[in-house]
Amino acid sequence: MDIKKYAAEAIGTFWLTFAGCGSAVIAAGFPQVGIGLVGVSLAFGLSVVTMAYAIGHISGCHLNPAVTVGLAAGGRFPAGQILPYVIAQVAGAIVAAWLLYVIASGAPGFDVGKGFASNGFDAHSPGQYSMIVCFLTEVVMTMMFLFIIMGATHGRAPAGFAPLAIGLALVMIHLVSIPVTNTSVNPARSTGPALFVGGWATAQLWLFWVAPLIGGALGGVIYRWLSEEPAGVVAGAKTA
Repeated sequence: MDIKKYAAEAIGTFWLTFAGCGSAVIAAGFPQVGIGLVGVSLAFGLSVVTMAYAIGHISGCHLNPAVTVGLAAGGRFPAGQILPYVIAQVAGAIVAAWLLYVIASGAPGFDVGKGFASNGFDAHSPGQYSMIVCFLTEVVMTMMFLFIIMGATHGRAPAGFAPLAIGLALVMIHLVSIPVTNTSVNPARSTGPALFVGGWATAQLWLFWVAPLIGGALGGVIYRWLSEEPAGVVAGAKTA
């Protein structure tokens, strides 16, 4: 077992969930100077950029079960490593949600039932979008995310710029889909907050696992068909 890779994935997913969801829970609603939808979108994208440079050489910086599954479907990650990566990612997201809950609950009037950056559909979609539309949005957004990741980490892509392309892609995804689902494209990120909200959030969590995993696999397979060589495993450096 490569404990360092799993630890890196847990820490990275912690940062993505804490920084991204934290921007939505704490900063976005702050009176008059709140960062709004654009700020939350940037927070998620910047969390990926910063961690990609920090741990990309250790674990490949997936931070997302859909990315791990998508890379495996695209032939760029060993299938036998999917489960430990996903476990590490979900664990990191849960710890991040716990810490965010501790911090956010220190403010007067805090109500976790208001959403806590959870993802939802129908009445729990920010724009009241239907379940089918939300499912389609998550599939398409995650598919394009994986397509970009596969291309940015390709052997012939400009060296050193993959984190920027991937982070900016996540910003764009959030700018489009926050009103639809509050943007998941990441089952781990969805699981952490949902566990603290409970009720409707956990009941609807299935969509934010199924749709991103389907989208991730599609993105990986489509890019693999489009450009097979040169490739390269996205799993960081080999360690003893």
